[in-house]
Amino acid sequence: MAETVILLHGFAGTRHGWDLVAERLHPERYRPLALDLRGHGEARDERPITFAACVADVAAAAPERFVLCGYSLGGRVALHVALAHPQRVSRLVLVASTAGIDDPQLRAERREADDKLAADAERGTIEAFAERWMHQPLFAGTPPAAAAHWRADILRNDPAALAAVLRGLGAGAMDPLWDRLGELDGMPVTVIAGERDGRYAAIGRRLTGTLAGARLLLVPGAGHGLPREAPQAVAAAIATE
Repeated sequence: MAETVILLHGFAGTRHGWDLVAERLHPERYRPLALDLRGHGEARDERPITFAACVADVAAAAPERFVLCGYSLGGRVALHVALAHPQRVSRLVLVASTAGIDDPQLRAERREADDKLAADAERGTIEAFAERWMHQPLFAGTPPAAAAHWRADILRNDPAALAAVLRGLGAGAMDPLWDRLGELDGMPVTVIAGERDGRYAAIGRRLTGTLAGARLLLVPGAGHGLPREAPQAVAAAIATE
């Protein structure tokens, strides 16, 4: 029987952000199930937008046992799911993600920046938001084909809903989980980061140094947008047991 792989997208994406990865998973071994997180895609109107509500959504949609894979924001949600339901997660895959900002001052600064971005998003169009979001230094060097796929996915969203996501699920709004990672001892964990994504490669090293038995995969030549830049590498990491 095929193993279900729950796939959680990043901020301003939708479940379609996993299309390139899902089509590379062996259909006889894996059943990919990509979900729209609250405030995104077809779940844009779901409220409240909180980590607890997202955990409940994933728990309701998933079978009793499943592989769990999250990218960026989706990875932070995936950590919350794994901590809430460790007995149901057979393997955890974190793609370019983090356990949160543990410095209170930096977290407050990020919350302030997210609040400003949310206010700006509410006043603009989704096209303007896509332009602003995609041109952050974090995403520098995104290949043209990956950028086109990414932009099409962002445009499936509503800017007011994304503003609500920033306020409810933003990195500044999230209580860090670093002190709880020991609760996942015994769960197989793979952490993936792009070689060009220095910030998240460093976070990946910290995650694998904290999570007992976790392994880190650095994808050569890739940046932060791994599901669209290096879908075969992500699919291979999911399939490696």
